[in-house]
Amino acid sequence: MNWSQLADVVAAILLLLGSLLTLVAGVGILRFPDLLARIHAGTKPQVLGLVLVLSAEALRVRSWPVLGMLIVVVIFQFLTIPVAAHMVGRGGYRTEQLDRDLLVVDDLRDDMMAATRAETKPPSYDD
Repeated sequence: MNWSQLADVVAAILLLLGSLLTLVAGVGILRFPDLLARIHAGTKPQVLGLVLVLSAEALRVRSWPVLGMLIVVVIFQFLTIPVAAHMVGRGGYRTEQLDRDLLVVDDLRDDMMAATRAETKPPSYDD
């Protein structure tokens, strides 16, 4: 078995593993009970699945320009997926789209209550 055949076999294995992780992410999004659990299911295995699929593509194509582009895609995914998940979770928290009974620690509650008090407090003109 030469290097080309070995790279193709490893690429096939990585592609199958990445596809399986992406499938698991999709099933988790459908099956988990609330917004925060669905975000977790949609981001964690999805990113790893994407990295595995892109690694398989890099092994299969074996081209430096393609490898550079795949690295750029992975970097952008690592930068954007956590931020997007954070914003969706925060928006879901503010619009009460989650089950608060499932939360073990609610760090955002105190901040939200303080913001609500600041919005309802009349302005002070004592300067």
